[in-house]
Amino acid sequence: MEFFKSLTLWHKRAIAAVIGGAGGYAYYYYIGCISGTCAITSNPYISTVYGMAMAALLVSSPKKNETGENNGTDNTATDQKI
Repeated sequence: MEFFKSLTLWHKRAIAAVIGGAGGYAYYYYIGCISGTCAITSNPYISTVYGMAMAALLVSSPKKNETGENNGTDNTATDQKI
């Protein structure tokens, strides 16, 4: 598991794109669209590229802030007199 933590974002995207491309082609091959009217699954190239794009986007999706920062909101008490 330490190996995956040491990868950069671009390496993770590349690995995800290869896996997503294989998944997209497998979807075309096993499920596909026989009539040819389906925009994505009727062509193996489009199905593969779509799978690659979806996988790469999933890898680079925003994550929760793990540092404990409050994302710009200041909840600290001030020394103002009322």
